[in-house]
Amino acid sequence: MTIETFKIKDQRIFTIDQTRIPESLEYIELDNVQTAYQAIKTMIVRGAPAIGIAAAFGMALAAKEDRDLKAAGDTLKSSRPTAVNLAWAVERMLRVADEQMEDGRGKREEASTPLTDREDAVFHLPSSIFHLLWNEAVAIWQEDIAMNKAMGEHGSALIKDGMNILTHCNAGALATGGHGTALGIIRSAWDHGKKIHVYSDETRPRLQGGRLTVWELQEENIPVTMITDNMAGYLMQQGKIDCVIVGADRITQNGDVANKIGTYSVAVLAKHHAIPFYVAAPYSTIDSALESGAQIPIEQREKEEVLQVGDSPIARPETAVYNPAFDVTPANLVSAIVTDQGVFRFPYGFQ
Repeated sequence: MTIETFKIKDQRIFTIDQTRIPESLEYIELDNVQTAYQAIKTMIVRGAPAIGIAAAFGMALAAKEDRDLKAAGDTLKSSRPTAVNLAWAVERMLRVADEQMEDGRGKREEASTPLTDREDAVFHLPSSIFHLLWNEAVAIWQEDIAMNKAMGEHGSALIKDGMNILTHCNAGALATGGHGTALGIIRSAWDHGKKIHVYSDETRPRLQGGRLTVWELQEENIPVTMITDNMAGYLMQQGKIDCVIVGADRITQNGDVANKIGTYSVAVLAKHHAIPFYVAAPYSTIDSALESGAQIPIEQREKEEVLQVGDSPIARPETAVYNPAFDVTPANLVSAIVTDQGVFRFPYGFQ
């Protein structure tokens, strides 16, 4: 089965509702910028590359609605602050709109003020802006799929026949435009005929590893076993893990990696057991503006995610909860970072 995270029909964009998996496979329409914001905020669409794609289509829809693009972009960027692909996609869309306006094909009030600098100015966007931004969003989506496949080819060289691979959270087709980052490497290795087996951390508190990664691999008949997060160290101790592959939501200049909470713990365990720890992400996930992981904003999410599993409470509602969505893995724990531009090793020096 080819997993299509996004679908287009008659210039309408639909995405898989990831909160419904594995119970059902359902698509929802992103029909305006607010819908795109809510889909990202509530994790209907999740995964750094997929978030960026959804935001790009949100910007196109904002233009269709004649919305202030700067304000629309700020709204979208506020939905989930850690994933760098979100802000990257919004800024790319704003640059495209500005270029269209400045070359004389579009008009707006206060034409000397770029869209990226505007506050509350009232303006009317020509219909050509919507079509231009829509095509740019499609391009971002298709570029992501191509990057994932290139990443898969680079990374599959690191995978040997017969390996047992541990992954955390979901960095597959669902988290991207298609194919995946960490799971993209696994898919590519499988397609090359390598007999591999995947252990998937369930990934508390939202269980993306159990709900999404396991589902994706089962759909493609790739052998997978789900484990709870606190079993990873024991499996390593027993010699049952040959390497770890995870995705990333942001990578800094020095190679520090922000990824789903729990990734750092897995990296420490891998280091102790001398197991390679690989990170897979498109090169656009590298934030050249940040020197180290200490500068990465870490999203704090609602306590209800921790206080219950599904609709079942596991503690009293008044219980104090700390719920960061991500942690930062220091670069010296990362054996290699696999991107669409190749494989990079420590010491990292991204610009």
